[in-house]
Amino acid sequence: MVTPQGFPCVALLLQGGGALGAYQGGVYEALAAARVMPNWVVGISIGAINAALIAGNPPERRVAQLHAFWETVTERPISNLTRALFGDTPPKAGNILHQAMDRWGAAQALVTGAPGFFEPRFPPPFAQIPGSEGATSFYDTSKLKATLESLVDFDRINSGEMRFSVGAVNVRTGNFTYFDSETDRIRAEHILASGALPPGFPAVEIDGEYYWDGGLVSNTPLQWLVEARKRRDTLAFQVDLWSARGELPRDLTEVAVRQKEIQFSSRTRASTDHLKHLQNIRGALSVLLRDVPPEACQTEEGRMLREFADRKVYNVVQLIYRSPSYEADSKDYNFSRRSMVEHWQTGLADAQLALSHPEIFQRPPGDVHFQAFDFHHTQDIPPRAPTDQGEV
Repeated sequence: MVTPQGFPCVALLLQGGGALGAYQGGVYEALAAARVMPNWVVGISIGAINAALIAGNPPERRVAQLHAFWETVTERPISNLTRALFGDTPPKAGNILHQAMDRWGAAQALVTGAPGFFEPRFPPPFAQIPGSEGATSFYDTSKLKATLESLVDFDRINSGEMRFSVGAVNVRTGNFTYFDSETDRIRAEHILASGALPPGFPAVEIDGEYYWDGGLVSNTPLQWLVEARKRRDTLAFQVDLWSARGELPRDLTEVAVRQKEIQFSSRTRASTDHLKHLQNIRGALSVLLRDVPPEACQTEEGRMLREFADRKVYNVVQLIYRSPSYEADSKDYNFSRRSMVEHWQTGLADAQLALSHPEIFQRPPGDVHFQAFDFHHTQDIPPRAPTDQGEV
């Protein structure tokens, strides 16, 4: 394992986004190849599943287990047909063909589900007894629990080798909650809870309370990193599946796409701004406290300020999936093999590009406490240089 010099904490932050989560698998493959190994992984929704596959396996098996999961959930008749026609490499087709294939893949997921992940309820929820699990969701996710338990070693997650956190929402109170391996005994139920997006998936019971997908409140786990009590100099790879930036929609399909992107990426902008502002205040306060008389620091107010102040630094490398123009609003539930391979390859290429920039491993200069980097290349959006604010 390699820890980038000067950053005792290397965090991997994985956003929710359904089928787009294959992009995160490609990102991790690039990190593993470069021997940049996280010691803290945080996930929400599909990001929680990928996080469990990473934290719940030894380093040499993580990429293989990520592949195993994504190949399992995209193994369907349409996948076999498209592979027979085009192979596993996505075809270089025009937008119309791409759109047709994507819509067909998404339609099949709606009708038949995804193997080892979810399947439609029969009878449907409208025909089931009110109060039963079947009456509150369209799909049954019990197969996902079995899939996770076959691919993830939960004893390893709970061993303390890597810190592990997943976010979910308490259905009864509406409070956002993180389940963390430092304070909780992580089970498959915690992962299912983080990805239980209603009304598709049922709430998951944990210790007498029921939880839904964390993305209902915050789809970006950067907030948990910001609020950590044990602050350390941190290099964070923030892998987002929804881009805050986009073009003005031209029709209702593009309106639906843009609505989802804004809805699920907005917390990224807020959290990044908050982290930068917070670290600047902490750093400035640390400098000011040098000139405060020692007796003043022994007061309750002084101790509170000293606890808040520090000079920890953060480098946040933003890896953001940016949809090609042919992807529609169904992209997050298009569990076709062709689409999965395309997302994975995009994540791999984006992460390789970011890792080729040595500045991401360098501590911020002088009194700077926060840096954000955003490197990318797509066919639709020209590359941008890194900024001190990232995509905000």
